[in-house]
Amino acid sequence: MGLSKNFLWGGATAANQVEGGYNEGNRGLANVDLLPFGSDRDAVMSGEQKSLSFEDGYYYPAQKGIDMYHRFKEDIALFAEMGFKVYRFSIAWTRIFPKGDEAVPNEEGLAFYEAMIDECLKYGIQPLVTICHFDCPIHLVEKFGGWKNRKMIDYYVRYAETLFTRFKGKVRYWITFNEINMLLHAPFMAAGLVFEPREDREQVKYTAAHYELVASAKAIAIAKQIDPENKIGCMLAAGDNYPNTPNPTDVLAAKMVDRESFFFTDVQVRGYYPAYALKTLSQQNIQLDLTEEDTKCLAAHTVDYLAFSYYSSSVASGDPKVNELREGNLFPTLKNPYLEASEWGWQIDPVGLRVTMNTLYDRYQCPLFIVENGLGAIDEPNEQGIVTDTYRIDYLSQHIKEMMKAVELDGVELLGYTTWGCIDLISASTGEMKKRYGFIYVDANNQGQGSFDRIKKQSFEWYRQVITTNGECLKNS
Repeated sequence: MGLSKNFLWGGATAANQVEGGYNEGNRGLANVDLLPFGSDRDAVMSGEQKSLSFEDGYYYPAQKGIDMYHRFKEDIALFAEMGFKVYRFSIAWTRIFPKGDEAVPNEEGLAFYEAMIDECLKYGIQPLVTICHFDCPIHLVEKFGGWKNRKMIDYYVRYAETLFTRFKGKVRYWITFNEINMLLHAPFMAAGLVFEPREDREQVKYTAAHYELVASAKAIAIAKQIDPENKIGCMLAAGDNYPNTPNPTDVLAAKMVDRESFFFTDVQVRGYYPAYALKTLSQQNIQLDLTEEDTKCLAAHTVDYLAFSYYSSSVASGDPKVNELREGNLFPTLKNPYLEASEWGWQIDPVGLRVTMNTLYDRYQCPLFIVENGLGAIDEPNEQGIVTDTYRIDYLSQHIKEMMKAVELDGVELLGYTTWGCIDLISASTGEMKKRYGFIYVDANNQGQGSFDRIKKQSFEWYRQVITTNGECLKNS
């Protein structure tokens, strides 16, 4: 028994990493516009360095992206050529509400996304829309401190309701927040949080998390009211944590690190804060602004599916001395001696995808949707302009085969699979263009210079074959 004949194959991008056109169509300024390329990027992402306007001496990659704002028809035609059944993209909040608190939405922004959605539907591609992909209007950051303030819930819900109303019957699949657990690791990028001196950072982060969870539940309620056919998912940055050794303290440490992320999906899938979360918050003297209405709302409006990103697994230890050796990206990890790593140090673990799928499905018995998985690598066209990315084909082949085993051998219910960066885009973590993920090469460098022409890589035809055969072509490879 293979994948369902209705399995949703496709690719994924985010508005701030592809669109550009940051000052066109009456669009407002967002937090994600203000992440500079270079050594200060991490400090800005984490909320340690305040960046609420463009400053001299920095290059801001989101200003240009890959110019999809002007080229989306060309790009969607290429996705259709690969046979995409679904295209996951995000809507820029500030294209719809430039400041975030207007009473009336911006028609130019709505018309832009309607044209994009119609272009997808023309080719039989289902849009999978992320309502908020690390996106917060700067006006709301300045006025309210971003998601520090409960007022954000109402502004988000008005924004979501505007989308559900305008795109009723055209968009069926939605995600409320991209990688909601990233709020703990990159607070300004994920939730517009800038920390003031002597502010209790953990209190701020979990307050913001609670408001996002309530906003997500309220959006689900409205989505179902407007169109009962809507399918709304949450999204987790996922990847199991392995214990560094069989030492019970390491096993416990891995479980505790996993819980930091499950904190979010436990609420969104089950509808309540689990006992371990309440206990942990209490031990840290963190007070949630949890009202009776919040409790009822969270319980009544849970998600239809659990979407997640998977790039690698991690390793955890209960030994403080061992933990000093941790490395990695936004999720620091110990080195796993059994795994190779990408050029950016991300450990490559295809079997870990199957492990993670089983962990999530065992925990929730809820349909899953893999909405990000991919390899960031340096791709160079040869003299003929051909990009031979066999390493990407190998990476994705191994992951898709493990994904299929989880479905066919383990009984995991999976709606679809969208690779991250189906077209080259700006890296969220580093702001680089040279860290490429796509099946389509975009001629641009880290400073946004180039023709921005699109070139099909070797993996383009490979992925077309995978989709055409519903993954069966990989079984003998």
